[in-house]
Amino acid sequence: MTTNASDRLRIVAGPYTFEARFETAAAPKTCAVFRRLLPYENKVIHVRWSGEAVWMPLGEHDFGLTYENHTSFPAPGQMIVYPGGISETEILLAYGGVRFASKVGQLAGNHFITITSDLDKLAALGRLTLWEGAKSVRIEAA
Repeated sequence: MTTNASDRLRIVAGPYTFEARFETAAAPKTCAVFRRLLPYENKVIHVRWSGEAVWMPLGEHDFGLTYENHTSFPAPGQMIVYPGGISETEILLAYGGVRFASKVGQLAGNHFITITSDLDKLAALGRLTLWEGAKSVRIEAA
């Protein structure tokens, strides 16, 4: 798969750096919103209900998004954004098996970024976040 240069990203999460890409063809509106936010900085914490993932809780933040390219089962390296509604707005990065959920039940989020390098380091990021707590994350154009 050929990636448009404008879709290439770098994600620095804790001590790890990953190459990634926007999923512009599948989630054009979500990617457009996040492209305007670059560089995007936040913290990730370990998920509570979803399985093997880290997330950025965003409370009542409204990105103005609806569902596109949404899934409840992101694969390792896939990043999704839940636009809010029955649970709080959040961004989730899967590092293993995930069934995206909250205390109110199963949710679906827009798959808009895919990590394309060093997938073997994702589980280490997950374990580090689980045992040591929140880690800084930065998403930037590559």
